[in-house]
Amino acid sequence: MGNTNSSAVQKCLESAVGGNKALLASSSTVGYQISHVKPYNLDIPVNPAAVTYPQNADQVAAIVKCAVDNSLKVQPRCGGHSYANYGIGGQDNAIVVDLKNLQQFSMDTSTWRATIGGGTLLGDVTKRLHKNGKRAMAHGTCPQVGIGGHATIGGLGPSSRMWGSALDHVEEVEVVLANSSIVRASEKQNPDVLWAVKGAGASYGIVTKFVVRTQPEPAETVLYSYGIQAGNAAAKATAFKKWQSLISDPTLSRKFATQFIMTELGVVVTGTYFGPQSEFDALNISARLPSKSENVIVLDDWLGVVSHWAEDVALELVGGIQSNFYAKSAAYTKDDLLPDAAVDKLFAYLDTVDKGTPVWFLIWDLEGGKINDYAPDATAYGHRDALFYHQAYAVNLFGRVDNKIRNFLTGLNKIVTDGVGHELGAYAGYVDRALGDNGPSLYWGDNLARLQRIKKAVDPKDVFHNPQSVRPAA
Repeated sequence: MGNTNSSAVQKCLESAVGGNKALLASSSTVGYQISHVKPYNLDIPVNPAAVTYPQNADQVAAIVKCAVDNSLKVQPRCGGHSYANYGIGGQDNAIVVDLKNLQQFSMDTSTWRATIGGGTLLGDVTKRLHKNGKRAMAHGTCPQVGIGGHATIGGLGPSSRMWGSALDHVEEVEVVLANSSIVRASEKQNPDVLWAVKGAGASYGIVTKFVVRTQPEPAETVLYSYGIQAGNAAAKATAFKKWQSLISDPTLSRKFATQFIMTELGVVVTGTYFGPQSEFDALNISARLPSKSENVIVLDDWLGVVSHWAEDVALELVGGIQSNFYAKSAAYTKDDLLPDAAVDKLFAYLDTVDKGTPVWFLIWDLEGGKINDYAPDATAYGHRDALFYHQAYAVNLFGRVDNKIRNFLTGLNKIVTDGVGHELGAYAGYVDRALGDNGPSLYWGDNLARLQRIKKAVDPKDVFHNPQSVRPAA
C-alpha cells in the first residue's frame, strides 16, 4: 500500500472483512494489477491502496470507516467499465470496494418490485428478472456492465424510450454513506440522497441494494439491421441526414430504438422494435433510409433479444476487453439537429482525417421518449432533454493512445459543436478526463449546484472521490 501508515490500514481492512484475507488485496498481493486492480482503460494507469471484496453492507461500512480514519478516498466498483478507471479511484491510493459478492435477489410478486444486490452484472439482472415472473427493466446492452455504476449514472438502453433509463426504475436504495452509516433512501426516507444517487451515485456512497420497478417482458420483438451501401463521404452524409430526419419525427413510436453506427467498415443502422412485425412494417422505416442490405429477425424470446444486443458490432470491439482507448460523447436535444452543412463537413472529415488507428467507431443513439417525460430536476441525471447521443471511441492496439488519436476525436466533436453553435453536454457514463474541471457541469448541467449542496451535507470531506466527481459546495 502506498499510504504512509499502510500496516494500520491493512489491519483495519482485515478486521473490516471479518479477518478473511481472501476478501482483500494490496500492492504486496501477487498479481495485484492484473487480477485485482484490472484497469478497464489501460491508457490510464492507477494504483489503488487496496481492493476489497466485502460480503455484506456491514463490511462495506467498516471498509469506509477504515478509509476515513486513514484519510483515504473510496470508490465503489461493480462491473469495472469506467472509461477513466474511476471505479478504481481514477488516481493512486484510493480504497476500492468491489461489490461482486453482493448478489442478493428477490421479487415481490404483488408489486413486481425487485431487490437487486449492488454487485449484480446486467447479464444476471436480465436472467434473474426473467426467472422471477418474466419481468424486465431498461438497461444497456453490455452484459458485463454492473448495475451499481449503471443505475446510478443513467443507464441508457434500447428499451429506454419506452421505460426510461435504468435509474428511472430505482425506487429505493440501501446505501453506505461517508460516515459509515447504512441508510435506506427513498421518496420518504433520505430523499436528497436518493435524488443524488440517481445520476451521480459514486460521489455520495456505495449502493449495496437497489429496489426497482419492473415491466412485463415484451411478447414479440423485431431486431433489424440495415447495412447502408454508402461508398463515399457524400453518400454516408446522405444516409445520416435521412436517419436524423427519421429520429427527429416527434410522432415516432416509443417502441422503436435505433443506432447509426459508423466504423472503418462502413455504415450500419441497427436497432429494436418492441412489438410484432406487422407494427414494425407499418412504420415503413425501410423506405425512410437509403438503399441497403436488410436483415430483420423476429424473436418471442426475451433472453434471446438481450443476448442479440450483446453481439452488436461496436460491443464486440469493446465488450469487457481491457484496452488502450479514448472516448468522447455529446448529448443532442431536439434543437441540436446537425445542419446539412455540418453533416457534410463531418463525413468529409471522417473520410480524410488520419485517425491514428483502424479500430474506431462512432455511434449515434436515439434516446428521448419516456426519458424526456421526467422534469430536468426530477433526478440528478443531467440530460432529460437529450433526444440522441453520440459516442466516439478509438482504440490503440499497440500501446498508449497518442495525440493523433486524441486529435481525431477532439476534431470530430469540434465539428459537431461548431455545427450546432454551442457546447453540448456529455454523458457521465462515458466519462472523459479531457473535459477536466468542466466535466461535472457538462455531465450534470443545472443539477450540479444542488448536487454540491447535498455533497456538503452527506460527504463534506469528499470521501467518495474521483477526478471528476461532485465536490462539496463551498
